[in-house]
Amino acid sequence: MTTGTERRLPGGWIQRVAWTALVWGSLGLLIWVPFLYVAIRRGLASDWVAFAAFALYECITLPWALTSTEEDGDAFMGVAVVVTLLVATWLLLLAAFDKKVRPMQPVAYGQSPYQQGYPYGR
Repeated sequence: MTTGTERRLPGGWIQRVAWTALVWGSLGLLIWVPFLYVAIRRGLASDWVAFAAFALYECITLPWALTSTEEDGDAFMGVAVVVTLLVATWLLLLAAFDKKVRPMQPVAYGQSPYQQGYPYGR
C-alpha cells in the first residue's frame, strides 16, 4: 500500500442493502462480516476499529445468550441486540461506503476545462 493515497470504497444502494440484509437476516450473528469487508478493502484505522467492536460484541453476546438461565429471556440483552443492529444498519447504509464520484467529462482539444469570464456571475 502506498502512503498518501486515498483508498475509496464506493458502494451503490443495492450493495448497501445487501450487507444490511445479511446483518438482519442472520439476526446479528454475522454482524461483523460487512465491517471486515470494508476494513480489508479500504484499510482505514476507523474501519478496523468498527470491525473489532462488532467482533467483540459477537464474542460477548453469544456466550451471554447461551448461558442465560432466565426462561423469558433477558430484557437488557434484547435491547442491546436491537440497538446494535440499528447502529450497524445506520453505518452500512450511510457511513461505511463512499459516495460514487462521477469522472470529469473529457474536454475537446484546445479548450480549457475551466469556465472563462467574470467569476461573480454578471
